[in-house]
Amino acid sequence: MKLALFISVFVIATCGLVYELIAGTLASYLLGDTVLQFSTVIGAYLFAMGVGSYLSRYIGKGLVARFVQVEALVGLVGGSSATLLSVAFVEAAAGFRVALYGLVFVVGTLVGLEIPLIIQILKDRLSLKDLVAQVLALDYIGALAASLLFPLVFMPKLGLLRTSFLIGLANALVALWALRIFKEELPRSGWLKTQCLAVIGVLLLGFAGASRVGAWADANLYADDVILARSTPYQKIVVTRSRHDVRLFLNGHLQFSSLDEHRYHESLVHPGLSAVRSPREVLILGGGDGLAAREVLRHPAVERVTLVDLDAEVTRLFASNPALAGLNEGSLRSAKLKVVNADAFTWLDQDPSFFDFVVVDFPDPSNHAVGKLYTTAFYSLLKRHLRPGGMVAVQATSPLFARRSFWCIEATMGAGGLHPVPYHVYVPSFGEWGFVLGTMGRYQLPETLPAGLKFLTPELLPSLFVFSKDMGRVPSEPNRLNTQTLVHLYDEEWEKINF
Repeated sequence: MKLALFISVFVIATCGLVYELIAGTLASYLLGDTVLQFSTVIGAYLFAMGVGSYLSRYIGKGLVARFVQVEALVGLVGGSSATLLSVAFVEAAAGFRVALYGLVFVVGTLVGLEIPLIIQILKDRLSLKDLVAQVLALDYIGALAASLLFPLVFMPKLGLLRTSFLIGLANALVALWALRIFKEELPRSGWLKTQCLAVIGVLLLGFAGASRVGAWADANLYADDVILARSTPYQKIVVTRSRHDVRLFLNGHLQFSSLDEHRYHESLVHPGLSAVRSPREVLILGGGDGLAAREVLRHPAVERVTLVDLDAEVTRLFASNPALAGLNEGSLRSAKLKVVNADAFTWLDQDPSFFDFVVVDFPDPSNHAVGKLYTTAFYSLLKRHLRPGGMVAVQATSPLFARRSFWCIEATMGAGGLHPVPYHVYVPSFGEWGFVLGTMGRYQLPETLPAGLKFLTPELLPSLFVFSKDMGRVPSEPNRLNTQTLVHLYDEEWEKINF
């Protein structure tokens, strides 16, 4: 009996942390700012666990029955949480935070009841010292198991919705198992068994229908037909298609529209790469869709391209899916290109290679995980990988809608040891969009551009470097790794924009 209960402790500890991770992940997908979402979700969850632990003092009779009911209830609520939150976001986005923290509080309170109830159940079977030591040890080991299983197994294999239902099933099965273990103490357990079986039935139906719920949520969140949706340990990938347009969304944020992405990617690559004399080796950081690589490969002098993108699923999809690979003209399958799936900061710190040109095509600095890639430390590191005469091109958000953020990136590049050369272009899907070249000397406009471009011409290039009064330079402090002021600037500015 003791062994069975200790196994139960391990299982419920694993489940408890997974619910917390699910809520934090879903909040970061839908609301952005990973650090803020995980911090507030964890804080609210731990507070709720404290409330649950305190409330356990009022449960003095029928401990086993109450434990079974708590397990069944946490399985039902926690197991349904990802689905309930997805529906809440679709149907009432304004009230999503209320639903999020309400569910976090309910689940956390129920989880907080579990360990005190188990300790009370076992207190007559073990000495207090051994009981507390063993129960808490298994609780912490279960938390470790959850922290490894969630990103390495559950998310890539099952996704958020199925993971949530599976973990709920684990809690409900613990409840059913407890009825068997304590059958002598619960001679009339028929009603409890019925409750457990009902919860298991609901969770099994939810697990079976999770893909339909996910498809419904995606269809209601995006204006066009969703043709592909994937959840990875890093982000939610969604591709939509209308009659003439294919769009990529990462965590709900538009990354490109096939109708006008050529304006963005030609402007990102060619003003800098065409100005480098005999560029043989090029590095692309981010850009897992292969669209920047397509533009780099238009330059005949380029012999080798290294593309470093964190998410292997993005590069796999855009290399193997015919519709997506068609957009990048098969660039990710080019013999000249090598794909590395790694964190760009870590990879730069460890790799000794040098490059003639670097394309930095990261998402906007909407959270601290991405914000570190817009810091003085990152640009200083990047500079060490440039050959003499080399150059860096960085996408730098909108100088019109996020003016202070744009000029902060420009100032940060300068503080990182590169000479910044800002420019911008109009992309209909995004509006005015900004870029910054980082050079180690004077920048001169190229006189020629590669063949096959749809937008850029040598005659148009000078206009990209002229800023209107409402986009002009504003004083900005550099973005440093220990402060990440850029993330806060970016959030403040984009919150004011309603498209």
